[in-house]
Amino acid sequence: MEKVGFGLTNWIVVILYLVGMLLVGAYFTKRSSKDTDAFFKAGGKIPAWAAGISIFATTLSSITFMSVPERAFLSDWSYAIGSLVIIPIIPILNHYYVPFFRKLKVTTAYEYLEARFSPLIRALSSLLFIIYHIGRVAVVTYLPVLAVASVTDIDPLLVAACVGIMCIIYTFLGGIEGVIWSDVIQAFVLIGGALLIIFIGVFSIDGGFATVAHTAASNHKILSSADFKINDLAAFVPLIFVGQFLNSLYQYTGSQDVVQRYQTTKSLKDTIKSLWTTGFLGILTIPLFFGMGTILYTFYQNAASLPKDFNTSAIVPYFVITQLPAGIAGFVIAGIFAAAQSTIASSLNSISACFVTDFKQRFFNNKFKGMSDVTLARLVIIIAGVISTTITVYFTMGNTSDTWNVFLTVSGLFGVPVAGLFALGIFTKRANARGVLIGFALSVLLAFYVDSLHISSLLVATVSFTAAVVLGYLASLLFPGNNKDNQGLTIYTLKDKVKN
Repeated sequence: MEKVGFGLTNWIVVILYLVGMLLVGAYFTKRSSKDTDAFFKAGGKIPAWAAGISIFATTLSSITFMSVPERAFLSDWSYAIGSLVIIPIIPILNHYYVPFFRKLKVTTAYEYLEARFSPLIRALSSLLFIIYHIGRVAVVTYLPVLAVASVTDIDPLLVAACVGIMCIIYTFLGGIEGVIWSDVIQAFVLIGGALLIIFIGVFSIDGGFATVAHTAASNHKILSSADFKINDLAAFVPLIFVGQFLNSLYQYTGSQDVVQRYQTTKSLKDTIKSLWTTGFLGILTIPLFFGMGTILYTFYQNAASLPKDFNTSAIVPYFVITQLPAGIAGFVIAGIFAAAQSTIASSLNSISACFVTDFKQRFFNNKFKGMSDVTLARLVIIIAGVISTTITVYFTMGNTSDTWNVFLTVSGLFGVPVAGLFALGIFTKRANARGVLIGFALSVLLAFYVDSLHISSLLVATVSFTAAVVLGYLASLLFPGNNKDNQGLTIYTLKDKVKN
């Protein structure tokens, strides 16, 4: 397929955006340098609406910006049911989970696991987060860069390096406060980019929205009866809902990049408000990104055609470069990179928070004499960012997709069982360190087996969470003498009110 020139005007827009992000990080440098409370929690000064937008931007990666429209383009809206899980999750978070994190004033989510179970479980969960997110940063950079480079004359190595380095610098400078305010800007850029694609797409089709609606209905692009047939679990709507619920439960209860935001507001009330903001924006993604895919399907059915043997993973950047005016196209491409950067910066800051809080302060407090915790955090950001960017460049240079898929599968299998650890800690009194560790190990092994059947990744999530909870609880009954004092650490013993 012949590639399209990116153009000077588009380059200027993208460069201005990247420089703008650097300036945001530089602005918050002085405040973030005071101590770890400022660097990791922003001193609890973030407004609820900004924290909510930041959580939204963190959970919405550049992969979502392109893979969700591609899914709707190729199939239908069945996976949109997964976005609806935010509706039941937010009340559960606000009532059960967030009060624990606010009460304990934790910097990382895994501090709760030590208080409830043991230092080993805390360290294990934190280490898994660090490893997973170093890899996640690499793929969040790699896939959009590869997609954009596949349809333009952009050098993928140059863009991958620039995006990675820019994120390292402004995360290094601004701490979590700089990351959150960058997220706010990036959220507006990526939503604005998506809206531009939708509006220009609709107006480029004869008959506009009416044609889109007719094409979607006649080609079963919203839902079909096949989505409710259990013989195809990969497209089975009830499994999609349950699997996405459990994946999201991990992200909002056991993943440091999101949980860290709960401590950046001044009160529990503000944290609750921020999550409702996130929920509203999460629902917005359904018509925004699934609708984008349906509009692009209609456009290429009625107004234009795709090149022969076209890779649909690049459908969004291809439409942007070929159909949008110069400058506007650059803004939308900046939106794709904005989605990547919001995820990358959050991961880098959270990785540094885990290393400093869960390892240095907890186990090696005397091993880094002469270096402040903020300096160490910034050093970790540089190291993690360089490793991730190096992996990205390696993927870009070589034919390593199979290796990456194996790594991503292995890393992802450990996430949902960690959500099971938090559920056991909060909702049971008899769960103990030995039991949950056995349950965790068995759930991972069982998840690997289910994954080897190649049925559905959402089935893997469902099985791994269920196994971690059930087996962890049953195994705990074998060690009744291993129970810790759980006063104030379960829903049954949380007597002290959380101070607002």
